[in-house]
Amino acid sequence: MNPALPLALTMGEPAGIGGEIALKAWLNLRGAGPVFVAIDDPARLSAIAPQFGLDMKVREIASPAEAASVFRDALPVLPLDMKVSSTPGKPDPADAKAVIASIDRAVALTMAGAAGAVVTNPIQKSNLYAAGFKYPGHTEYLGALSGVAEPVMMLACPELRVVPVTIHLSLRRAIDELTADAIVAAARITAASMMRDFGIARPRLAIASLNPHAGEDGAMGDEDARIVAPAIDALRREGFD
Repeated sequence: MNPALPLALTMGEPAGIGGEIALKAWLNLRGAGPVFVAIDDPARLSAIAPQFGLDMKVREIASPAEAASVFRDALPVLPLDMKVSSTPGKPDPADAKAVIASIDRAVALTMAGAAGAVVTNPIQKSNLYAAGFKYPGHTEYLGALSGVAEPVMMLACPELRVVPVTIHLSLRRAIDELTADAIVAAARITAASMMRDFGIARPRLAIASLNPHAGEDGAMGDEDARIVAPAIDALRREGFD
Protein backbone atom coordinates (compact mmCIF):
# COMPACT_ATOMS: atom_id res chain seq x y z
CA MET A 1 0.00 0.00 0.00
CA ASN A 2 1.21 3.50 -0.86
CA PRO A 3 -0.24 5.93 1.75
CA ALA A 4 0.51 8.90 -0.49
CA LEU A 5 -2.05 7.74 -3.05
CA PRO A 6 -5.85 7.52 -2.69
CA LEU A 7 -7.41 4.15 -2.03
CA ALA A 8 -9.66 2.68 -4.74
CA LEU A 9 -12.99 1.56 -3.23
CA THR A 10 -15.03 -0.85 -5.33
CA MET A 11 -18.79 -0.65 -5.65
CA GLY A 12 -19.59 -4.14 -4.38
CA GLU A 13 -23.12 -5.52 -4.67
CA PRO A 14 -25.29 -2.44 -5.35
CA ALA A 15 -28.27 -4.03 -3.60
CA GLY A 16 -26.18 -4.50 -0.46
CA ILE A 17 -24.40 -2.29 2.06
CA GLY A 18 -21.55 -1.07 -0.16
CA GLY A 19 -23.10 2.31 -0.89
CA GLU A 20 -23.80 2.98 2.78
CA ILE A 21 -20.23 1.95 3.64
CA ALA A 22 -18.80 4.35 1.05
CA LEU A 23 -20.89 7.28 2.26
CA LYS A 24 -20.32 6.75 5.98
CA ALA A 25 -16.62 6.01 5.48
CA TRP A 26 -16.24 9.38 3.76
CA LEU A 27 -18.10 11.15 6.57
CA ASN A 28 -15.72 9.61 9.11
CA LEU A 29 -12.52 10.07 7.13
CA ARG A 30 -12.98 13.38 5.30
CA GLY A 31 -11.02 15.28 7.94
CA ALA A 32 -8.00 13.11 8.65
CA GLY A 33 -8.14 10.59 5.80
CA PRO A 34 -7.04 8.29 4.36
CA VAL A 35 -8.31 9.70 1.07
CA PHE A 36 -10.23 7.28 -1.11
CA VAL A 37 -12.14 7.35 -4.36
CA ALA A 38 -15.28 5.30 -4.97
CA ILE A 39 -15.53 3.53 -8.33
CA ASP A 40 -19.28 3.58 -8.68
CA ASP A 41 -22.34 5.20 -10.21
CA PRO A 42 -22.40 8.78 -8.82
CA ALA A 43 -26.16 9.06 -9.28
CA ARG A 44 -26.68 5.89 -7.25
CA LEU A 45 -24.62 7.18 -4.32
CA SER A 46 -26.33 10.58 -4.43
CA ALA A 47 -29.72 8.84 -4.28
CA ILE A 48 -28.70 6.65 -1.34
CA ALA A 49 -27.47 9.47 0.92
CA PRO A 50 -30.93 10.92 1.78
CA GLN A 51 -32.18 7.43 2.67
CA PHE A 52 -29.79 7.49 5.63
CA GLY A 53 -30.39 11.15 6.44
CA LEU A 54 -26.92 12.08 5.20
CA ASP A 55 -26.39 15.64 4.05
CA MET A 56 -23.35 15.30 1.83
CA LYS A 57 -22.06 15.89 -1.66
CA VAL A 58 -20.92 13.36 -4.23
CA ARG A 59 -18.51 14.70 -6.84
CA GLU A 60 -17.55 13.02 -10.10
CA ILE A 61 -13.83 13.15 -10.90
CA ALA A 62 -11.82 12.08 -13.94
CA SER A 63 -8.81 10.48 -12.23
CA PRO A 64 -7.65 9.43 -8.75
CA ALA A 65 -5.20 12.35 -8.79
CA GLU A 66 -8.17 14.70 -8.24
CA ALA A 67 -9.44 12.90 -5.14
CA ALA A 68 -7.30 14.68 -2.54
CA SER A 69 -8.38 18.15 -3.65
CA VAL A 70 -12.11 17.43 -3.26
CA PHE A 71 -12.09 14.91 -0.40
CA ARG A 72 -12.76 17.34 2.45
CA ASP A 73 -15.87 18.71 0.72
CA ALA A 74 -17.33 15.77 -1.20
CA LEU A 75 -17.05 12.04 -1.80
CA PRO A 76 -14.97 11.68 -4.98
CA VAL A 77 -16.35 9.14 -7.45
CA LEU A 78 -14.79 7.72 -10.59
CA PRO A 79 -17.90 6.94 -12.64
CA LEU A 80 -18.49 3.61 -14.31
CA ASP A 81 -19.66 3.63 -17.91
CA MET A 82 -22.83 1.81 -16.88
CA LYS A 83 -25.77 2.39 -14.59
CA VAL A 84 -27.09 -0.05 -11.99
CA SER A 85 -30.72 -1.04 -11.68
CA SER A 86 -30.96 -2.89 -8.36
CA THR A 87 -32.44 -1.43 -5.21
CA PRO A 88 -31.42 -2.21 -1.61
CA GLY A 89 -32.27 -5.79 -0.73
CA LYS A 90 -33.14 -6.80 -4.30
CA PRO A 91 -30.06 -7.94 -6.24
CA ASP A 92 -30.27 -7.92 -10.04
CA PRO A 93 -27.91 -10.16 -12.09
CA ALA A 94 -27.92 -7.43 -14.73
CA ASP A 95 -25.67 -5.40 -12.40
CA ALA A 96 -22.97 -8.08 -12.30
CA LYS A 97 -21.03 -6.47 -15.16
CA ALA A 98 -20.85 -3.17 -13.25
CA VAL A 99 -19.72 -4.95 -10.07
CA ILE A 100 -16.91 -6.71 -11.94
CA ALA A 101 -15.98 -3.58 -13.90
CA SER A 102 -15.51 -1.69 -10.61
CA ILE A 103 -13.13 -4.36 -9.31
CA ASP A 104 -11.24 -4.46 -12.62
CA ARG A 105 -10.71 -0.70 -12.61
CA ALA A 106 -9.63 -0.57 -8.97
CA VAL A 107 -7.02 -3.26 -9.55
CA ALA A 108 -5.80 -1.65 -12.79
CA LEU A 109 -5.41 1.75 -11.12
CA THR A 110 -3.53 0.25 -8.20
CA MET A 111 -1.19 -1.82 -10.35
CA ALA A 112 -0.54 1.24 -12.53
CA GLY A 113 0.48 3.28 -9.47
CA ALA A 114 -2.50 5.66 -9.64
CA ALA A 115 -4.12 4.27 -6.45
CA GLY A 116 -2.45 3.14 -3.25
CA ALA A 117 -4.49 -0.02 -2.64
CA VAL A 118 -7.77 -1.73 -3.47
CA VAL A 119 -10.57 -1.74 -0.89
CA THR A 120 -13.38 -4.10 -1.78
CA ASN A 121 -16.98 -3.65 -0.75
CA PRO A 122 -18.94 -6.89 -0.20
CA ILE A 123 -20.10 -8.77 -3.29
CA GLN A 124 -23.06 -11.12 -3.68
CA LYS A 125 -21.33 -14.14 -5.21
CA SER A 126 -24.50 -15.95 -6.23
CA ASN A 127 -25.52 -12.90 -8.24
CA LEU A 128 -22.19 -12.92 -10.06
CA TYR A 129 -22.36 -16.67 -10.64
CA ALA A 130 -25.75 -16.25 -12.29
CA ALA A 131 -24.13 -13.82 -14.73
CA GLY A 132 -21.33 -16.24 -15.61
CA PHE A 133 -18.60 -15.23 -13.13
CA LYS A 134 -16.07 -18.09 -13.09
CA TYR A 135 -14.22 -17.41 -9.83
CA PRO A 136 -15.21 -18.66 -6.35
CA GLY A 137 -14.70 -15.23 -4.78
CA HIS A 138 -12.78 -11.97 -4.51
CA THR A 139 -9.52 -13.65 -3.50
CA GLU A 140 -9.20 -15.84 -6.57
CA TYR A 141 -10.31 -13.07 -8.92
CA LEU A 142 -7.85 -10.56 -7.48
CA GLY A 143 -5.12 -13.18 -7.87
CA ALA A 144 -6.01 -13.67 -11.53
CA LEU A 145 -6.10 -9.92 -12.22
CA SER A 146 -2.72 -9.38 -10.59
CA GLY A 147 -1.05 -12.46 -12.04
CA VAL A 148 -0.60 -14.20 -8.68
CA ALA A 149 -0.75 -17.99 -8.90
CA GLU A 150 -1.35 -18.61 -5.18
CA PRO A 151 -3.41 -15.75 -3.70
CA VAL A 152 -3.69 -15.86 0.08
CA MET A 153 -6.43 -14.30 2.19
CA MET A 154 -5.49 -12.68 5.50
CA LEU A 155 -7.92 -11.55 8.19
CA ALA A 156 -6.12 -9.05 10.41
CA CYS A 157 -6.51 -7.17 13.66
CA PRO A 158 -3.82 -5.52 15.82
CA GLU A 159 -3.25 -8.66 17.89
CA LEU A 160 -3.51 -11.44 15.32
CA ARG A 161 -3.45 -12.24 11.61
CA VAL A 162 -5.28 -15.35 10.41
CA VAL A 163 -4.70 -17.01 7.03
CA PRO A 164 -6.93 -19.88 5.85
CA VAL A 165 -5.07 -22.55 3.89
CA THR A 166 -8.11 -23.30 1.73
CA ILE A 167 -10.52 -20.61 0.54
CA HIS A 168 -14.09 -20.58 -0.78
CA LEU A 169 -14.60 -24.33 -0.50
CA SER A 170 -17.25 -26.34 1.31
CA LEU A 171 -16.00 -27.85 4.56
CA ARG A 172 -16.05 -31.35 3.03
CA ARG A 173 -13.96 -30.25 0.03
CA ALA A 174 -11.60 -28.24 2.20
CA ILE A 175 -10.79 -31.33 4.28
CA ASP A 176 -10.37 -33.46 1.17
CA GLU A 177 -8.05 -30.94 -0.48
CA LEU A 178 -5.89 -30.06 2.54
CA THR A 179 -2.27 -31.15 2.06
CA ALA A 180 1.01 -30.62 3.86
CA ASP A 181 2.34 -28.84 0.79
CA ALA A 182 -0.59 -26.41 0.84
CA ILE A 183 0.04 -25.60 4.51
CA VAL A 184 3.75 -25.02 3.85
CA ALA A 185 3.00 -22.78 0.85
CA ALA A 186 0.50 -20.65 2.79
CA ALA A 187 2.91 -20.35 5.70
CA ARG A 188 5.78 -19.21 3.48
CA ILE A 189 3.62 -16.55 1.82
CA THR A 190 2.28 -15.41 5.20
CA ALA A 191 5.74 -15.09 6.73
CA ALA A 192 6.98 -13.10 3.74
CA SER A 193 4.01 -10.75 4.01
CA MET A 194 4.49 -10.29 7.76
CA MET A 195 8.08 -9.19 7.15
CA ARG A 196 7.43 -7.07 4.05
CA ASP A 197 4.02 -5.54 4.78
CA PHE A 198 3.88 -5.45 8.59
CA GLY A 199 7.54 -4.90 9.47
CA ILE A 200 7.82 -7.99 11.69
CA ALA A 201 11.42 -9.16 11.36
CA ARG A 202 10.79 -12.67 12.68
CA PRO A 203 7.12 -13.62 12.54
CA ARG A 204 5.84 -16.44 14.72
CA LEU A 205 3.48 -18.84 12.97
CA ALA A 206 0.81 -20.89 14.73
CA ILE A 207 -0.69 -23.76 12.72
CA ALA A 208 -4.18 -24.76 13.81
CA SER A 209 -5.17 -28.38 14.06
CA LEU A 210 -7.92 -29.75 11.83
CA ASN A 211 -9.67 -32.06 14.29
CA PRO A 212 -10.72 -31.47 17.92
CA HIS A 213 -7.75 -32.08 20.24
CA ALA A 214 -5.54 -32.42 17.14
CA GLY A 215 -7.09 -35.81 16.50
CA GLU A 216 -6.36 -37.21 19.98
CA ASP A 217 -3.69 -39.60 18.65
CA GLY A 218 -5.96 -40.83 15.89
CA ALA A 219 -9.13 -41.30 17.91
CA MET A 220 -10.75 -38.31 16.16
CA GLY A 221 -9.07 -38.52 12.78
CA ASP A 222 -5.53 -38.99 11.48
CA GLU A 223 -5.24 -35.79 9.39
CA ASP A 224 -3.32 -33.88 12.04
CA ALA A 225 -0.63 -36.57 12.30
CA ARG A 226 -0.63 -37.33 8.58
CA ILE A 227 -0.90 -33.81 7.10
CA VAL A 228 -0.53 -31.00 9.65
CA ALA A 229 2.39 -32.26 11.76
CA PRO A 230 4.62 -33.01 8.73
CA ALA A 231 3.98 -29.47 7.45
CA ILE A 232 5.04 -28.00 10.80
CA ASP A 233 8.18 -30.15 10.80
CA ALA A 234 9.04 -29.02 7.27
CA LEU A 235 8.60 -25.35 8.20
CA ARG A 236 10.80 -25.75 11.27
CA ARG A 237 13.52 -27.32 9.13
CA GLU A 238 13.34 -24.22 6.90
CA GLY A 239 13.96 -22.03 9.94
CA PHE A 240 10.46 -20.71 10.60
CA ASP A 241 9.43 -20.04 14.20
